[in-house]
Amino acid sequence: MINEDVLKIVLNNKSFGKYEAASIVGGLKRLKELCESGRIRYKTKEGVPHSRWACNAWDVIKWAKLK
Repeated sequence: MINEDVLKIVLNNKSFGKYEAASIVGGLKRLKELCESGRIRYKTKEGVPHSRWACNAWDVIKWAKLK
């Protein structure tokens, strides 16, 4: 089994798009709740209303939900 610290180091600089992250955490509504509460870090272009999301891969994996 892969060590959690190794995953954190490898995935901390990676990102998932909005819909890919949503499918991992269990839906778009849950992703938005996690982002608003600060549990998942994400970036968008400031001042652009419909810009792409870049969700931190480690945070997304940490909050992954099994179906």
